[in-house]
Amino acid sequence: MSIAQWPVGERPREKLLERGPGALSDAELLAIFLRTGCAGKSAVDLARELLAGFGGLRPLLEASHEAFCRGEGLGDAKYAQLQAVLEMARRHLSETLSVGDALTSPDLVRRYLVSQLRHSTREIFALLLLDNQHRLIRYVPLFMGTLDGASVYPREVVKLALSSNAAAVILAHNHPSGVAEPSQADRRITERLIAALDLVGVRVLDHMIVGDGEVTSFAERGLL
Repeated sequence: MSIAQWPVGERPREKLLERGPGALSDAELLAIFLRTGCAGKSAVDLARELLAGFGGLRPLLEASHEAFCRGEGLGDAKYAQLQAVLEMARRHLSETLSVGDALTSPDLVRRYLVSQLRHSTREIFALLLLDNQHRLIRYVPLFMGTLDGASVYPREVVKLALSSNAAAVILAHNHPSGVAEPSQADRRITERLIAALDLVGVRVLDHMIVGDGEVTSFAERGLL
């Protein structure tokens, strides 16, 4: 039976409009994205098969171009459409953070950093540069590679903070292993950056580590 023949309240699009996107399952949300099924399968049936084949919604969304296009009913057009949707979500978070107060919106900061860093297979060290009201000036991925004393240069961090006229910063990096626990190297470089930035009057408000679905805050742990 095609979706058009389903009761109105069970059709994904109508269900979303009536009850909001949070009421839909992963398969129903994906079915709206797919729009159509294929021979003998509704869009929801196809969505369920794709989710099972990829191992869930997240692996599907993070699949490479080649792997994504191997999925039934998928291809270049769907991949481009999906990447556009994901990028719009990232930019929406960035704009929301720009007009908000980064210091008093930790959940928003977390969501933004997760959107930027969680999917990377390499370790990325980044800065959230903030004005004197703790509003976002800009987000800058600064270094890539293993986070240790040789890979993060305090001088470059200070230079960027001064050129951006930042009054404060939030340090951030990801752990591709998925474990967001601070290492000794994380603690050492944080101490070095706090000392370097303090010399030019720039406060370090936090250092956040992004893991697989979790974010650890140095400030909340009492490590600053």
